[in-house]
Amino acid sequence: MPRKFIKRFLPDHQTIKRNRALKIFGTVLHEPNLWHLNRRSARGAFGIGLFFAFWPVPFQMWLSAATAIPFRANLPLSVATVWITNPFTMPPIFYAAYKVGTTVLGSEPTHFEFQFSWQWVVESISTIGPAFVVGCAICSVVAGIIGYFGLNMVWCFSVKKAWEARRQARAKRNAQ
Repeated sequence: MPRKFIKRFLPDHQTIKRNRALKIFGTVLHEPNLWHLNRRSARGAFGIGLFFAFWPVPFQMWLSAATAIPFRANLPLSVATVWITNPFTMPPIFYAAYKVGTTVLGSEPTHFEFQFSWQWVVESISTIGPAFVVGCAICSVVAGIIGYFGLNMVWCFSVKKAWEARRQARAKRNAQ
């Protein structure tokens, strides 16, 4: 079942409650439904996490946590899913988002070379910025929807498979 698989990778809820960055949420983090892992909370958390993973901002985890709380999605899964965009995967993912943006806007992709400077960032906002932001918005919505419904389908499939295996095992025991 996905529950066992997902639980192996999630941090302990006590560890997250002690996290200084999440202290801004106060006692809301003590709500037990935010830590319970079931199909409803997992699919919501996965959708929320993938939605915010494509936002090019440094505080994606906070946004994901702040959205997971009112939707009663699993908080650790929501925050952990954001890390799909990590320092290693960010360049290809954001480049793909830029390409989506240029395609949707019908603009010609401009050649650029990344430079680690504030001046480059300011200059890039006017040249590649619009296509990048549009591409990130589209990828964000699409990934969130696919993540939500995709995890729901995987969860249902694995539950049906587990029930079928139990049924077959029971029939085998009864036949003996």
